[in-house]
Amino acid sequence: MTEKQYDAFIRELSSKSPVLPDCIWAFGVGGAICTLGQVLLNWYASMGLPKQDASGAASMTLVVIAAILTGLSVFDDIAKHAGAGTLVPITGFANAIAAPAVEFQTEGFILGVGAKMFTIAGPVIVYGTVASVVYGIIYWITTLF
Repeated sequence: MTEKQYDAFIRELSSKSPVLPDCIWAFGVGGAICTLGQVLLNWYASMGLPKQDASGAASMTLVVIAAILTGLSVFDDIAKHAGAGTLVPITGFANAIAAPAVEFQTEGFILGVGAKMFTIAGPVIVYGTVASVVYGIIYWITTLF
């Protein structure tokens, strides 16, 4: 089979994605997640938390909810219909961290859950730490003058 024949074969087997309905679902679900985040932010603020602490608490709550839904295999069902709507907010990060751990839980807690969880989390943590140091240095230098 040549490369052109293979491309034609793949195009024939691939289903066409309905772009407009997919975009509407992504927008709706992403908007619902962000609305939930705003509701949580307002709720934490009404409980007396300062705005910055309320923002952190709302973000952490969304991460926990997404991780629990990933563990229960509900997040994937939502993502099948919503597509990028679930990936853009912070919930996509939580799913990306929890999914490998859930997938490899049959290998045990240390080699399965523990090791696979950090295949994605490790680079994210390293990049986040290094980026924050670089941004801190840039901020420090710019405030000197």
